Amino acid sequence: MGKGRPRAVEKGVLGQSSSVSLSGPSSVPPGPVYYPSEDDFKDPLEYIYRIRPEAEPYGICRIVPPKSWKPPFGLDLNSFTFPTKTQAIHQLQARPAACDSKTFDLEYNRFLENHCGKKLKKRVVFEGGVLDFCKLFNAVKRFGGYDKVVNEKKWGEVVRFVRSEGNTRECAKHVLCQLYREHLYDYEEYYNRLNHDTVRGCKRGMHGEKKGGHGVEFLSSKRRRRNSDGEKVKICKVEKEEEEFDQICEQCGSGLHGELMLLCDRCNKGWHIYCLSPPLKGIPPGNWYCLECLNSDKDSFGFVPGKHFSLEAFRRVADRAKKKRFGPVPPSRMQLEKTFWEIVEGLVGEVEVMYGSDLDTSVYGSGFPRVNDKKPESIEAEIWDKYCASPWNLNNLPKLQGSMLRAVHHNIAGVMVPWLYVGMLFSSFCWHFEDHCFYSMNYLHWGEPKCWYSVPGSEASAFEKVMRNSLPDLFDAQPDLLFQLVTMLNPSVLQENGVPVYSVLQEPGNFVITFPRSYHGGFNFGLNCAEAVNFAPADWLPHGGFGAELYQLYRKASVLSHEELLCAVAKAKDCDRKALPYLSKELNRIYAKEKKCREGLWRNGIIKSSPMSPKKSPEFVGTEEDPTCIICQQYLFLSAVVCCCRPSAFVCLEHWKHLCECKPSKHRLLYRHTLAELKQLVLLTDKYNSDETPQCSDLQRQLSCSDDLSALIKKSYQVRGGHVSLAKLAEEWLFRSSKIFHIPYSGEAYSNALKETEQFLWAGSEMDAVRAMAKNLFAAQNWAEGIKDCLCKIESWSCNQSHDLEKVDLERVNNLLNLNPPPCIEPGHLKLKGYAEYATILVQEIDSALSTSSKSSIPELEQLYSRACEVPIHVKEVEKLKARISALKVWVENVRKCIHEKCPAAIEVDVLYKLKSEMLELQVQLPEAEMLLDLLRQVETWQARCSEILNSPINLKNVELLLQELDSITVNIPKLKLLRQYHGAAVSWISHFNDVCVNIHEREDQENVVDELKCILNQGLSMKIQVDELPLVEVELKKAYCRKESLQVRHTKMTLFSIQQLMEEAALLQIEGEQLFIDISGVLAAAMHWEERAAHIFASEAQMSDFEDAIRTSEDIYVILPSLEDVKYAISMAKSWLKNSKPFLGSSFPAREGFRPMLKVEALKELVSQSNLLKISMPERPMIHSVLKNCLEWEHDASSLLEDVDCLFNMNNTGNTLINSLIPKIECVVSMIESVLETGLSLGFDFDEIPKLQNACSALQWCNKALSFCTVVTALPVVESLMENVGHLPITCASSALCSSLIDGVKWLKRATEVIPVSCNHKRCKLSDAEEVLSEVQRLKVSFPLMVDQLLKAFEKHKLWKEKTHIFFGLNTEERTWSKLLKLKELGKNGAFSCCELDMILSESEKVEKWKQHCLDILGDPVGDVNSLLGALLKIKHTLDRSLYIYKSRGCNPRDLCIHCFGDIKDHELLNCSICKDWYHLQCLGAILGHQSDAKAHVCSYCQFIESGSISRSGGALRFGRKCPELGMLIEILSDSEGLCVGIEERDLVQELVGLAITCKDHLVELTDFALAYLDRDLSITSEKLTTALKAVEIAGVYDRHGNNRLDLALARNSWRVRVNKLLENSQKPLIQHIQRFLKEGLAIRIPPKDHFWQKLTELKCIGLQWAENAKKVSMDSGALELDKVCELITQGENLPVHFEKELKLLRARSLLYCICRKPYDHRAMIACDQCDEWYHFDCINLSSAPKIYICPACKPQTGELAVLSMNKERSGEGKYGEPQTPSPPHTESRRKNREPKPKPSLKQQMMPETMDDMNNRLRCSGGMDFLLWRNRKPFRRAAKRRAEVESLSRFFQIEQQ
Repeated sequence: MGKGRPRAVEKGVLGQSSSVSLSGPSSVPPGPVYYPSEDDFKDPLEYIYRIRPEAEPYGICRIVPPKSWKPPFGLDLNSFTFPTKTQAIHQLQARPAACDSKTFDLEYNRFLENHCGKKLKKRVVFEGGVLDFCKLFNAVKRFGGYDKVVNEKKWGEVVRFVRSEGNTRECAKHVLCQLYREHLYDYEEYYNRLNHDTVRGCKRGMHGEKKGGHGVEFLSSKRRRRNSDGEKVKICKVEKEEEEFDQICEQCGSGLHGELMLLCDRCNKGWHIYCLSPPLKGIPPGNWYCLECLNSDKDSFGFVPGKHFSLEAFRRVADRAKKKRFGPVPPSRMQLEKTFWEIVEGLVGEVEVMYGSDLDTSVYGSGFPRVNDKKPESIEAEIWDKYCASPWNLNNLPKLQGSMLRAVHHNIAGVMVPWLYVGMLFSSFCWHFEDHCFYSMNYLHWGEPKCWYSVPGSEASAFEKVMRNSLPDLFDAQPDLLFQLVTMLNPSVLQENGVPVYSVLQEPGNFVITFPRSYHGGFNFGLNCAEAVNFAPADWLPHGGFGAELYQLYRKASVLSHEELLCAVAKAKDCDRKALPYLSKELNRIYAKEKKCREGLWRNGIIKSSPMSPKKSPEFVGTEEDPTCIICQQYLFLSAVVCCCRPSAFVCLEHWKHLCECKPSKHRLLYRHTLAELKQLVLLTDKYNSDETPQCSDLQRQLSCSDDLSALIKKSYQVRGGHVSLAKLAEEWLFRSSKIFHIPYSGEAYSNALKETEQFLWAGSEMDAVRAMAKNLFAAQNWAEGIKDCLCKIESWSCNQSHDLEKVDLERVNNLLNLNPPPCIEPGHLKLKGYAEYATILVQEIDSALSTSSKSSIPELEQLYSRACEVPIHVKEVEKLKARISALKVWVENVRKCIHEKCPAAIEVDVLYKLKSEMLELQVQLPEAEMLLDLLRQVETWQARCSEILNSPINLKNVELLLQELDSITVNIPKLKLLRQYHGAAVSWISHFNDVCVNIHEREDQENVVDELKCILNQGLSMKIQVDELPLVEVELKKAYCRKESLQVRHTKMTLFSIQQLMEEAALLQIEGEQLFIDISGVLAAAMHWEERAAHIFASEAQMSDFEDAIRTSEDIYVILPSLEDVKYAISMAKSWLKNSKPFLGSSFPAREGFRPMLKVEALKELVSQSNLLKISMPERPMIHSVLKNCLEWEHDASSLLEDVDCLFNMNNTGNTLINSLIPKIECVVSMIESVLETGLSLGFDFDEIPKLQNACSALQWCNKALSFCTVVTALPVVESLMENVGHLPITCASSALCSSLIDGVKWLKRATEVIPVSCNHKRCKLSDAEEVLSEVQRLKVSFPLMVDQLLKAFEKHKLWKEKTHIFFGLNTEERTWSKLLKLKELGKNGAFSCCELDMILSESEKVEKWKQHCLDILGDPVGDVNSLLGALLKIKHTLDRSLYIYKSRGCNPRDLCIHCFGDIKDHELLNCSICKDWYHLQCLGAILGHQSDAKAHVCSYCQFIESGSISRSGGALRFGRKCPELGMLIEILSDSEGLCVGIEERDLVQELVGLAITCKDHLVELTDFALAYLDRDLSITSEKLTTALKAVEIAGVYDRHGNNRLDLALARNSWRVRVNKLLENSQKPLIQHIQRFLKEGLAIRIPPKDHFWQKLTELKCIGLQWAENAKKVSMDSGALELDKVCELITQGENLPVHFEKELKLLRARSLLYCICRKPYDHRAMIACDQCDEWYHFDCINLSSAPKIYICPACKPQTGELAVLSMNKERSGEGKYGEPQTPSPPHTESRRKNREPKPKPSLKQQMMPETMDDMNNRLRCSGGMDFLLWRNRKPFRRAAKRRAEVESLSRFFQIEQQ
């Protein structure tokens, strides 16, 4: 078949993904790769058709074009700009669903209320923020639910979904699991149960049911529910008469079918269940929310439009991103894929990239060449045209022969028009298959590769199932998620679930093909540019049908109509034979579906039908846009259903029930083709499909049988209450319709009959008879109606004779009357025929008058026209008659104007001829015609005369005579006009020439004269008229040229030959006598004389001065002399030779070398040869010859010396006997070489022998130095320096026999020097290596005896050291001392070869040194001297002894040593602690003593710390300030010392320290255990023990972590007990806050519940809180409790052991009474008396608003009515209120005097009663009720003038109080 064998793409290995168990995308098998040949590559569709059976099971393949196919890139990279989209790669898979938290909270709260009987009271906090239950629920749902997340331990992934920032801790996973289990687990079960019920069955049926399976009732057009859980249903009754709907579907815009309307339980918007995407079969259970409420705009995910970039700017962004991710090293495919999927799964972090995707090539340009695009200059036209027409050019692919898209007329972006893609690293194209299930072809123009993944189309359902199961939350939020192209899933997840996945790596220049329904996705490896387009070969047609059904299911608008495409392809004349089987099968399917649906409509009562308007271009798809179904959004090409109630709404046949609520009889079927036409289209396809498959044949037979059955078998349908078949109804209609033709025409009968045919015309071929009859009925109806309409118009016009009425056209009447026989019986037929006969006669008369033979005059024609206007039938000949009359009148008028014209040349000749042609056309016989012909004859005569003159040579005189004769004619003759122009030009030319010739020889501007004469000559030659002055112009032009050149001689040098020619030409023109030419002849004579002199000096080889004098003479002659250049050249050559000779002439004299550069001998020889060519005589020429002779002699001497050097280097015998004689010889040769070099350098020439002599000299010096090593012992650096110089020796010298022998000897000498053990050597050699070096002496041609002796001594020294080492290791461990080991180490470094004994010595010494250093690091003592470790250990032992002494001496007599320094108490001033009785030196106390006022009653810092209850230790630190070593570290270094091979004193001391430290630890544990277990009240018992422990621990030099931690805990508990004891024993009562703080602190340090102080605090807290709670209730009861009980409660609070300041103040304020009602403060509006400051309620004193000044009744008694009112108010109060507690007047007066002025309060503060906080503040400032301050009195006085404003706001204040 010619297809290439598929080869897999390169494989990679990718690391394991964290989300799946497979190894990741690298385990994805490769897709096929094809390499077509040149022949295969000619037709892309044919090639794809051949490889499809093999490649389609992969879903994808890669095609590598032949090497010759290299299309140029069609875009200008410098000017190309494009928009981008921002892709958040980390959210392609690992993103939460775009859920709306408000909707979730609403549903969750409803669940809690209805199923749990509670509400979510407060927010749940997780990791420092409010936990989003919506995200948490969706995250758990993503990973399979709570049980699966727990079993598979997926809580880490859930945490990342909920909180994407920061690291995930183990505790966070556990906490989130517990929170989900507590709050959301029950809701998950409820949610799953609802979904299970939805799958199992619908809540109610689609039609006719009033109650669903779950107890939901639909009572109106607006759906409301009452479910089985008791949730109430809102009922909205709508009367039938109302036309307005209370709810409209957001999809179709209809409010009908309310029983199928689904309302969102949040936003209350409605959708029909059949309008949803995808549609629902029934009302879902539970609450339902629309996608707008489920999805949050804030969290919605998509590719956001980004910036516009140029290609260069985008490249910089892409390169920067790639370098930031991977650095400068290019990553492998394995790294790229692994990183990409880690990003997608959210394991790396946030990654955003830019992608220039979906760029319409019709806007931004295509990467392929196109015919209409501008060709770049760098591309050849042939190559551009070749690829413009290439079938693999993606711009041509969709419309190739064999493509089903050839019929698509409009350019669909991405389908018919390619899209361009400019990508960068990780820019992605997510999982999807192509629109309409098309094929796709992608070509990578340039850049980095593109990685593809594919799932075969046969596995699309399995792929979708895995996607839904893997991302359930995303699909719940967006059911059409796979249409969005924004989601990725790791291929390994698909493989794990049994879905096959294949990968392809697309390289630049490769094509990638994806097959129909093949899900594919991928990403870019870096910056690249690709182009893609869809195409549809024949085998796509079944997939296209599936795609159309899929669009209909998901309510997605399709890109084109599949039915229209099928019909267009079937009707096309050039239909591909390969497409016929697929096309036939699809057409049969469409036909069967359409037949079934139409028959179903008829059965349901839709009998009205109408054909759709035909399309203008049915052979193309998309020329006219069809209407779409309002439900499924699909194009309605074949048929549709409409209703008169909604004329603008269309539905497909499957959704006709959802159009409206009208009866089916009001609906109408619209169809483009009848079933018979569709069947004919199927048969037409089968006719061309001669090679149809058996399956197609069977299907066709079944289809034919079904059609026959539908025609023959009388299927009974229920119509109008009875059972009748469609065929029977058609027969009855045919019978009735046949009778209509035999009765007089009745419009109603015909209309009814045609209306009845609407239910038959859409059907198949069985209704052909009905269609024929309907066609006849329609024709007869049109004919009869036409007859009636014509008669009506004729009679109306005849009656009115109005020009406004339209006449009947005679042609229409004749068409109606020509039908024979008439289609039906119409009485008006004969009457109309009479009118037509009269009109026909009139037409004949008009034709006769307008014929060519007619000689009618204008009046006769006008009379005929008036008769025609009176006829009621319009004939088109009338218009011709009218035009003829009008044209005749216009012609006569124009002729008369021409004849009577008087102005010259006013009439154009063309006008006369036009009038003549019109005369012939009109066929008129008028007197003006003969006059016109006479004028034309005269004009023709004049034209002939003009032509005669113009055709022969024109003479100026003849032209002047003719112009005088024809000066006054009125006709404008063009040739005469042309002669006038010629004559004028000739006269003007002659005048111009005469003006120029005046004094022409005297003018200085001869250049202008030449130009003017040239112009005159050209004009004269171009003139049509001959003139006599033309030859004179030519002569004058030649003279002007000669004068012009003569003038140039004055200003410009000319050659001698040119001047001679110029004078000869002047003589010929006879102008040599002019002054200009006389001057030129004198210059010519001087030039000739100079030329003769120059020839003489050349012939005699004169001196330089003669040549220079000739040049000076030539400067006076203004002529270019021929010999002048030769003279100058001879001088320049002589001077150049002298200049080049100066360095060589100076070389023969003594001079320093540095003052001139080195000269070349070849240059000297060249100068000697050049001197023979000089034309001038000079003395330097013999001197140059002498210098050359000296150089040749030196070269000969140098060559002889080099031969002697070669003899030395070639010496083979260099034995010890010759070494002594060879050295002097070498030194002699070196001196000779230096002498010759000095002579050669003094000559100053760059001789070739000089570097050779220098190389030989340096080589001989090196050999001399090497030979000197045979007699002396040298150090290694000297030998190494000599070996380094070997590399600088010349190659020719180094390869000689002498040098080779010496180089080998020096190499051996270097090795021998290196193997001798020296302490400074970095590398130590083995003894065997030294012996090997010694054995190599025999092969050397040069011997080194002193070095051999040194090697032998080193061997003996090494042997003696090894013996000492063996003796050392043979001793016991106690006898092996550290000093002996160090001595052996030093000897071994200085004299031993590398051996195991040396390694052992060094290793053991290093162990000891490391152990000591480790000890010093632990002890923290500075390494200053040798004994520092020993001293540090002794200090620590001293501290442990002191600490142990303190432990052992507790409870005994007082210690007689200072606790700080443990020095003797004698000879020092001491101080005794009054508590612990220990002694301290005053000097040791230092600053501590300065803080105590009484030194005699001194208390030490330890006792102060214990007694004060301090929280942290601050005293008793070690005097030597360093960190104490831990006991565990000492034990560790003690165990490490067991491996040492020598005995050291420090190890024994460490062992002793460990024993002392363990003893101290035991004492400390004993004391702390006692203190922690003690629970009684007496603190002195534990204080003594803790003081002892604290002293011992602070003094000890070893730190034990466990013991110190227990001591800290014991000290903390002791501190807590001491502070609690002080709190309880204090004279002031403790606050409840203090008690709570101490209890919280005790809980933190784990105080035992049986502790005395803990129990005491707990008791006080319970008593206090119980009283405080009661007090709070009473203070807020608004006076409900009796006053005496309030006072009793206050007394109880004052007697409590706990102080409650705030509660007592509130109760005291509660006990105060106000107003005449004597009630406590109750937030009612009050006013203060301006005299006594007493407060009164507005309602108690009957005030509606605040007066300017208010005086209470107690200060100013009112009338009796007010007094009675007050008494009634007082009596109306309850008896539980006590006597008033208002302050007495004297107290008030005193407060007024002492009160400070206060700022004026706001209006609201004036009207509002005093708040409880204000009262508390006042009570806090005053001591009690006697100092009560009414602070609002004066502000009310100041605000009295604004009473109106107060009254307007009083209601607002009262509302606020409420």
